[in-house]
Amino acid sequence: MTNILILGAAGEISRYLSDMLLKQTNAHLTLYARQATQRLKDNESDRIIMVDGDFQDTDLLEQTMNGIDVVYVNDMYDEAATVSIVKAMERAGVKRIIAASSLGIYDEVGGKFGEWLIPMSNGELPKFAASAEVLEQSSLYYTLLRITWMYNEDGNTNYMLTNKGEPFVGTQVTRQAVAQLVVDIIQDDSRFIRSSLGVSEPGTDWDKPSFY
Repeated sequence: MTNILILGAAGEISRYLSDMLLKQTNAHLTLYARQATQRLKDNESDRIIMVDGDFQDTDLLEQTMNGIDVVYVNDMYDEAATVSIVKAMERAGVKRIIAASSLGIYDEVGGKFGEWLIPMSNGELPKFAASAEVLEQSSLYYTLLRITWMYNEDGNTNYMLTNKGEPFVGTQVTRQAVAQLVVDIIQDDSRFIRSSLGVSEPGTDWDKPSFY
């Protein structure tokens, strides 16, 4: 029995992920978010526990991580929050973390798309980069997901991966595909240990996403 903690469980990817994990695995889920019990009240299941909490509450995070096998983090935007999560995991003895971040944190996006990305990211990439570095400097078994521009399309779970050090390829990907990737990693958990993966949709190597 795998016990999975989803941090930022009210986010869009997390909602798809929760549903997929319940359907595709026998895992038990702990959904952690601000006002989780209110915002996620439709997610009732005997395999779900909800925790109202903040990423900065290291003590509550540590308590929540008791018995957890895998942590998924839906938001790697805040460096201080990432420090708190890493500290809680180290205290609780939990090693495995999968975290959603942004493309462009290593200046790995070239060409016309790379030029388009800079103004569109509103100067936020350094925050994602600092947060990712916290994870990479930790002792945790992390998989960092550098996700391209996202959209929703039911039934479209196609994704492709690039590795750190390789040029990023692909301008868009569905949130459903990102959620499926997380499920796939959890189900074959020996893959992508201490890896940073670029995540996009095959066949979308364009100058910008199709919805812009």
